[in-house]
Amino acid sequence: MSQQQVSRINDVLFYIHQDISRELSAKELANVAAYSEQHFHRIFKNVVGESIHQYIRRTRMEYAANQLMFDTKSSVLEIGNKCGFSSVSSFSRAFKATFDMSPGAWRKHDLQVAEKPYLKDSEVAEGYHRVEKLTLPKPKIVEVPHRFAAYVRHEGYNRTIRNAWLVLKAWANSENRDLSIQYGLHHSNPAWVELDKCRYVACIAIDKPLKYRGVVNQMTIPGGLHAVFRLTGVYGELLPQISIVLEKWLPTSGFKLRSTPAYVHYHQNHFLNHEEAFELDFYLPISFL
Repeated sequence: MSQQQVSRINDVLFYIHQDISRELSAKELANVAAYSEQHFHRIFKNVVGESIHQYIRRTRMEYAANQLMFDTKSSVLEIGNKCGFSSVSSFSRAFKATFDMSPGAWRKHDLQVAEKPYLKDSEVAEGYHRVEKLTLPKPKIVEVPHRFAAYVRHEGYNRTIRNAWLVLKAWANSENRDLSIQYGLHHSNPAWVELDKCRYVACIAIDKPLKYRGVVNQMTIPGGLHAVFRLTGVYGELLPQISIVLEKWLPTSGFKLRSTPAYVHYHQNHFLNHEEAFELDFYLPISFL
């Protein structure tokens, strides 16, 4: 595959994740990529590893799982509608095919005792036991501006994320770009998505567009209302802390989770320092309705 193909499909992925709840037809997405619809299907699968329909459905099911767990006031039908389904039956079939249980059963199961995929990783499991009794810092509720960024996509929430950062760092040095403002987009909830399937995006703030796009591309990180938590720790402790925010703070906060991705603003990036220590602000997209 060429860098141009990767760049065009990256544009499509960015478009999808801006709002996963809206209608996303293959024809519309092919137009975003500037391909014919038939050619688009083939290129998308070559770049991403699954068909466009599989990718959208899996992403919507992950979003639905979050909404079912953390938005207890909305009905199953309302959440299904947000994910592009017109009936409870079609939504339930798709959800059960992904998570092996109905939306109603998912909503009732206890997150505190449910098996979390990230606990299969020994270092993350150790981190979980270190922070599970942690008292959460009080978040700031703020309106956040859109952020213009260069980025590298990565699949997997593990140490291999460092590879994405090294690519981005090398690119920034070659382009004489400032690397100091660093963000990490978290598209997946590792409480129920296997770590090697979680989708992450390494980003740095930029003040001017890219001349050439390929492995490194550009996008605008969505702004809006966010709850911002200052989190610190070492490798293995971040995912459990994010889970605590989602499982303990969000359901009692009075807010709903929006469909744009959560992200972190690194003050100390544990993928780029030898101590593997982090200090960051975790931005959780929220709404009143």
